[in-house]
Amino acid sequence: MWDERYAGERYFYGTEPNEFLRANTRVIPAGGRVLCLGEGEGRNSVFLAGLGYSVVALDQSEVGLAKALQLARARGVLITTQPADLASYRIDPGYWDAIVSIWCHLPSAMRSRVHAQVVSGLKPGGVYLLEAYRPEQLNFGTGGPKSADMLPTLAQLRTELAGLTFEHAAELERDVQEGQGHSGRSAVVQVLARKAA
Repeated sequence: MWDERYAGERYFYGTEPNEFLRANTRVIPAGGRVLCLGEGEGRNSVFLAGLGYSVVALDQSEVGLAKALQLARARGVLITTQPADLASYRIDPGYWDAIVSIWCHLPSAMRSRVHAQVVSGLKPGGVYLLEAYRPEQLNFGTGGPKSADMLPTLAQLRTELAGLTFEHAAELERDVQEGQGHSGRSAVVQVLARKAA
């Protein structure tokens, strides 16, 4: 499915970074190591690399990651791409200054396992930035999965990310305009959480 979605010259979710990520990059230590989960065609990782971060972009679609590298070359930045299935990928413990999850929707059981690794994978003082659709998004139809099991609530995220301190946590509606894939009023959940220094 994802290879087909990312095929062709057009970037399905556009080439500009997610607004929530753009607004919160100040929390990531300068020059830090950043892991981007479910990064697709690379717009967020390329943006972060342009700010001087050392970025690894993970995605199961090699087609998407090839376009991420193409975008990085066009913007004159370097990123590392890694094809990976989050069902089996293991996040290195205590390694990352930041981990980013933008619209990386997983079945709830898998998401819980990945989030346990996120908590372990952050360095002391490291941050986790997440924006996802929440179950109410099924009423909007402007992007995201069609299964409520893949749409987290803030309460679920607080449980799954136990061990991190939430500096920003919100369920809200906002207009999302990101290519043809995300377009219109949306029900989202946002998290900025930090591991104790």
